[in-house]
Amino acid sequence: MQFFLYEIVARIVAIYLCVDCYRKLRDGLAERKIASYSSDPVNWILDAFIDPSFHVAQRDTAPVRYWLVMSLQMIALAGCCIVAIFGWFHPA
Repeated sequence: MQFFLYEIVARIVAIYLCVDCYRKLRDGLAERKIASYSSDPVNWILDAFIDPSFHVAQRDTAPVRYWLVMSLQMIALAGCCIVAIFGWFHPA
């Protein structure tokens, strides 16, 4: 029963992170800038480890940092989609 609950929780968290990553990617492409700050409590914890000067990356002024952040978001989106579809596998 415990394994089943882990699977459910992992898939729910992965779906939430998929939606969050997709929203950040969509806004980043539309606005030509991406910010690593969000009003989500999970991101507040993660922002504590990021230098404040790296919070916003403009596509025109800092294209390398912009595409790095965008590619990291794409990798996170792909990983979360894999966990949401296939689940969290723990070999016995």
